[in-house]
Amino acid sequence: MTKAIPTKRYGFFAGSFLITLLLYIDRVCISSAKDAISDDLNFTDIQMGWVLSAFALGYAIFQVPSGALGDKYGVRKVMTSIMVLWSVFTAFTGAAWNYISMLLCRFIFGAGEAGAFPNISRAAFSWVPLKERGIFQGINFSGSRLGAAFALPLVAYLIDAWGWRTIFYFFGAVGIVCSVLFYMLFRNKPEEHHGLSDVEKEYIIKNRQQEEEKRLLPLNRILGSRNVILAMIQYVGSNFIFFFMLTWLFPYIKGKYNLDLVATGFYAMLPLLAGAVGNWVSGYMVDAIYKKGKWKLSRQLPAIIGFCLVVIGILSSLYMETAFGAVLCLSVAVFGADMTLSPSWSFCMDIGKENSGKVSGMMNMAGNLGSFSTALAFPYLMAWTGSNKPFFFVAASLGVIAIFCWLFMDSAKEIRYED
Repeated sequence: MTKAIPTKRYGFFAGSFLITLLLYIDRVCISSAKDAISDDLNFTDIQMGWVLSAFALGYAIFQVPSGALGDKYGVRKVMTSIMVLWSVFTAFTGAAWNYISMLLCRFIFGAGEAGAFPNISRAAFSWVPLKERGIFQGINFSGSRLGAAFALPLVAYLIDAWGWRTIFYFFGAVGIVCSVLFYMLFRNKPEEHHGLSDVEKEYIIKNRQQEEEKRLLPLNRILGSRNVILAMIQYVGSNFIFFFMLTWLFPYIKGKYNLDLVATGFYAMLPLLAGAVGNWVSGYMVDAIYKKGKWKLSRQLPAIIGFCLVVIGILSSLYMETAFGAVLCLSVAVFGADMTLSPSWSFCMDIGKENSGKVSGMMNMAGNLGSFSTALAFPYLMAWTGSNKPFFFVAASLGVIAIFCWLFMDSAKEIRYED
């Protein structure tokens, strides 16, 4: 009889889930608070677009440096530091007194959050057996969607009860507590964790992707990889539509369908819940196809299906006359967009290996430049054309481009130090 393998490593799965839950609760607060902030500080929609994009710009710029720090110095120290940084500037957001101070707070907040997913990815390279990589990514990213989903109505309610400034103080304090717990409980590798049995450590080491002699890839070598360039392009398409859900969906449906604050929060959470399910479905598909010996297909198929749903959902939403119909179609789009996350981040670990923090940071940097564009494109296109349709046509076009990218991506071709 085969001896059962202990499963304490799933504590790492749970921990990363909780971190991403907090990450997106902190991130989405400003969407629910948009009207309250604008009224208090006299911001226009264009100015609010720049506030939202300031986060995305800081987040994009510091992806690669944060991932590289995790590769070099270890995830435990780096992740703890960035959790403290983003939590402090979550709280500082509540203290902003004018346009410039708000821009600065959101930019540094974005810079702090930038290292979260690249460092989780680097930790997963050491902690997660290759055949469990898909479901890990699915669970991990579902935390971000659930955090954002439940934060929207919760924060809307708390704004009425506490005022918008207090919610940022509260969640900033929660983040500091979580950073202390992370430092106490996490270790960079399972070999260093005293809570795991020798049997489980041996199982993880035997079944994870094997490290080579530790040599850090230079950025020019990473950018010289066709795989990396294609991964970056397709991730723009995923982030462009998803960041709309985090930022402009709430005020968009509130204004278009004349909803109250709390009702809008419940409508706005539906696409994010759909995204969480999309992550679980995709994570299962990635692992199921991989176990059949089809490594390349296990990344390609879920992502291509996902982007097809993105295009269908976005274009269908334009023909809906009710808030529920529009949100339902957008939920299909976000379900599809989130189906692309598990294969995308698994792909970065596949080709980056011990440099996966830097590689995934490069992909996420490109994706969040897409997010930066989203926050500005929605209000500017609306101002220029008098319609929201051009924005959704752009989003659908990026989904089509992403499908073609995945046709040429190959997870078996890792980035080498020399050809």
